[in-house]
Amino acid sequence: MTDTSASPPFPKAVVLLSGGLDSATVLALAQAEGYEAYALSFRYGQRHSCELEAAGRVARSLGAARHVVLEIDLRLFGGSALTSEIAVPKSRSAEEIGAGIPVTYVPARNLIFLSFAVAWAEVLGSTDVFIGVNALDYSGYPDCRPEFIEAFTRAAALGTKAGTEGGLVPTIHTPLIRLTKAEIIRQGTSLGVDYGLTFSCYDPGPTGRPCGGCDSCLLRARGFLEAGLADPAK
Repeated sequence: MTDTSASPPFPKAVVLLSGGLDSATVLALAQAEGYEAYALSFRYGQRHSCELEAAGRVARSLGAARHVVLEIDLRLFGGSALTSEIAVPKSRSAEEIGAGIPVTYVPARNLIFLSFAVAWAEVLGSTDVFIGVNALDYSGYPDCRPEFIEAFTRAAALGTKAGTEGGLVPTIHTPLIRLTKAEIIRQGTSLGVDYGLTFSCYDPGPTGRPCGGCDSCLLRARGFLEAGLADPAK
């Protein structure tokens, strides 16, 4: 006799997890929405490992079903202060941060990351991918805009077996895209995210201490200030 009392399994979703506060919030949101979360991080040739160490801490803390760290080497191309010996901008004003595309932009990074995420989701039998892109408190990155996400979704539907044979269009969830950093922090705090486990700095010191002056550090500090909360990472 078939047991019909068992609960149906949670739907699976791939969550891009950098180790920063945005991606940690997205992981918690995906789980709060009832998804079994598969976290995906990248060792892509970034100049420090602090974010990846943070991603591991966050994945364990929030109970991701699995955490994969995929290795690709974008240092071979260079072109970014995050992968090459290019100085990271410091102490920029809010107006400067929001003007133009900074040297910390890694060419086509989200395009690359989302392609891998969709591939893993297809293997998992899922059409759901979560990413923590943001179009408000954003540092000029073109691959964080809604237009990019919409275009990528159409391309992914055409470029996968699930889309071609099954008509399954992937859903790229961007729950933070219209939120301020303060709103993101408040939402994550309400979901129990421990931001003391996260890491946001572009240019940490030799001991892993955040520099406090790069765009990412400044946006993080402003977010906690506007949220009326202390940054537990300090």
